[in-house]
Order: sequence, then structure tokens, then C-alpha cells
Amino acid sequence: MRLNELQPAEGSKRAKRRVGRGAGSGWGKTAARGQKGQKARSGGGVRPGFEGGQQPLKIRIPKFGFRSRVGLVTAEVRTSELNSVLGDEITLDALKSANLVRRDMKRARIMLSGDVQRAVKVSGDDIKVTKGAQSAIEAAGGSVA
Repeated sequence: MRLNELQPAEGSKRAKRRVGRGAGSGWGKTAARGQKGQKARSGGGVRPGFEGGQQPLKIRIPKFGFRSRVGLVTAEVRTSELNSVLGDEITLDALKSANLVRRDMKRARIMLSGDVQRAVKVSGDDIKVTKGAQSAIEAAGGSVA
């Protein structure tokens, strides 16, 4: 068997119905579109969600929540991942060079998840540390500036 010999199983695919091909086909003349009207015209029909001028459901229901623009450029780093950073100082550039943070991120937040193996110094205004992560870093002999 070769790639050019592959084909679907017999009977698994049906041919597309060709409408508007004469009276003898059974699908001629109006081609199953009925008489006149917007849906009978070529290019006719309404956009998805349109309810004939009535206020659409997506507008009627209450809205809640939002997407923080700050959150889009903030990376989350676990305390266990700090062990893979070279050097004793943790900065945003150090996290980026260790491939823990994407290059387009402008901030990082260190969260408690796992142990810190060595003393590290977290510094920089662009790095925030949660209370639990701070206590874990300080318990390992490190500091948070």
C-alpha cells in the first residue's frame, strides 16, 4: 500500500448533492430554496446570532469578568523551578535565560510549589513573590528584595 493508493472505505463518503440542474433531477428550478425571499437569493441569509432585529441573546444576558492586561504579560514561576536558574541572583533576565519565562513577558510572579534547594536572592521591581514563596526562599537561606 502506498500513500497515493489510500482512499476512504466503500460507502463512507456520499457525493455532494448537486442542486439546480434541471427538472429531471428532482432538485431543479428553485433548487430546494422555496419561492423568493432573502434565503432564496444568492449570497442571501443572515449572520450568525442575528435574531431578526430583536435584541440578541448575547447582548441580553448579564456580563461578568474581564481579562487583565497585566496578566497577559505576567509569567508564573514555581519555587521548585528556581533551582534550575544559574547563579544566586534571581532576576527577570535570569528567568528568561533559564527558559522559565517567555521572552515577551514583562513581569514574573514566584509562587509556592515545591522546595527551594539553595539560597537565592530575588531582586527586581518586575518580580513579585507570594507570602508562601517568600517564606520558603527565606527558610532555604535566601532573601527577597
